[in-house]
Amino acid sequence: MRIDIISCQPDLLESPFSHSILKRAQQKGLAEIHVHDLRKFAINKYGQIDDYAFGGGAGMVMMIEPIDKCISGLQADRTYDAIIYMTPDGQTLNQNIVNQFSLLQNIIILCGHYKGVDERVRQRFITHEISIGDYVLSGGELGAAVLADAIIRIIPGVLNDESSALTDSFQDGLLAPPVFTRPAEYKGMQVPDILLSGDGPKIEQWRFEQAIERTRQRRPDLLNE
Repeated sequence: MRIDIISCQPDLLESPFSHSILKRAQQKGLAEIHVHDLRKFAINKYGQIDDYAFGGGAGMVMMIEPIDKCISGLQADRTYDAIIYMTPDGQTLNQNIVNQFSLLQNIIILCGHYKGVDERVRQRFITHEISIGDYVLSGGELGAAVLADAIIRIIPGVLNDESSALTDSFQDGLLAPPVFTRPAEYKGMQVPDILLSGDGPKIEQWRFEQAIERTRQRRPDLLNE
C-alpha cells in the first residue's frame, strides 16, 4: 500500500512514521508513506498557500491552486483509490472504515489547516472526508497519522502475529476482554483461574462473555447497532 500525505506542516509527521510498527511495515516493503510539503506548490516565492475568506470572517483558508498542483502531480504518476480529507465535519472514523481502506492500494490524505480548504477542493478532488472525533485540532496532521497507523497495522504481514489485529477492540463489534500476564498473583491480586486452566474452549467462552460485559458497561451503543 502507498499513502501520500499532503501537509503544510510536514515536520509534524516525521516521528509517527519513523518508529515501531509503521517503521517496520515500511522496511518490509508492505507500506510506503510519502509526505508532501504543500508549500512547494505555493502561488508565490513567499510560500503562500492560504488567503482570506470571501465574505469576511476570522481565519485563513487553504487555496485551491496549490492543492490542485500537488494532487494533479501525484495523479499523473498513478491512479488513486481514495483521496481523503481530514476534517472535523467528516465521517467519524471507526474500525469498519479502516478495514475498507486497508484493502486499497494507493491513498492520498489531505491535511486541513487554518479554517479549512476552499470548498472547491472538496467538490473536485475529495472522495472521503474523515474525522477522528468531535473536537478540533490545530491541523489534520495528527488525524492523518492516526488514520495511517490504523490502516497499516492490519495489512497482512505487518504484525508478527496477524491474529492479534483480529482480536482488537471493534473488529467484532465488541470491546476487547481484559488481559493478564505473569505473575499470576501480585500483591494479593489474582489472575482468573480459567486463564490458567489450559482449557482452550472454556477460555475463549470466558473471553467472549467478558467482551460482551465490558461492551455493555462501557459502550452499550455498540450492542444496539
